[in-house]
Amino acid sequence: MLDWFQLFFDPNTQWILIGCMLLGLSSGVIGSFAYLRKQSLMGDALSHAALPGICITFMLTGSKSIFLFLIGAAVAGIVATFGIGYITRNSRIKQDSALAIVLSVFFGIGIVLLTQIQHSGSGNQSGLDKFLFGQAASMVQSDVIIISVISILLIGICTLLFKEFKLVSFDPGFARGMGFPVPFLEQLIMFLIVIAVVVGIQAVGVVLMAALLITPAVSARYWTDKLGLMVALSGLFGAISGFVGTLISASGNNLPTGPLTVLTATLLFVISLLFAPRRGVLSKLLVRSSVRNQLKQDDALLRLEHGGKPL
Repeated sequence: MLDWFQLFFDPNTQWILIGCMLLGLSSGVIGSFAYLRKQSLMGDALSHAALPGICITFMLTGSKSIFLFLIGAAVAGIVATFGIGYITRNSRIKQDSALAIVLSVFFGIGIVLLTQIQHSGSGNQSGLDKFLFGQAASMVQSDVIIISVISILLIGICTLLFKEFKLVSFDPGFARGMGFPVPFLEQLIMFLIVIAVVVGIQAVGVVLMAALLITPAVSARYWTDKLGLMVALSGLFGAISGFVGTLISASGNNLPTGPLTVLTATLLFVISLLFAPRRGVLSKLLVRSSVRNQLKQDDALLRLEHGGKPL
């Protein structure tokens, strides 16, 4: 306990803690709309698609600047988004199949480029593979500031356009009839998902970023039927995941922050699945048990009314 208390006074841990919490908060907020729009796999596809963007950026610049990597990964993610839309609109392939195609192709290209970089003569390529699984401990203050600013912008945009995003997510036809620019709003949501995925890659990694995007939203859905409360809970669960994952990682040796953050989010999901008031497993078992006992009592009363004879 003392070690954990001392961690709060470590400047490096403080910056990483702030960055991971804001990352979890923004991922949970924008992930709620991805979950409601049945685009849970979109985060997985976009995170894998970002890998070749990172590799190409490094090959062109020769530096490991997080800001440049964000630009390259964002461009790759946007290209992947348009690729998924193009395949879906111009063929009989459904969106889930298009997601699988884009995910596999972009990730394959990224692995090929990453292998090429690791076997090149450049001495600066070491550690680039950490983007596969994330390495929050490698972040410096400038990286955390960039991640924090982008996370705050994501949360601000979702807050300002909450009503529009809500309408587009539940009834895009009605929103179109009301005169809202539905295609623009849908692309904006997709772009925000791309940014959330890209900004979290260094902390959580390409492979696990989709889990941080969707798991808090799924957990929050068990606790409420109101979208506003669901988005708030999703952001809270994401922030808690980043907080706990960072503390556990900082308190041990060679403990990865990204996987621990995802495991914390998964633990919150299991707790929600079991103990949520209305949709939780325990709650449903109690309701079924209560209904079963009520039926037995009603059956016993009916038997008494008919003189104990079978009905």
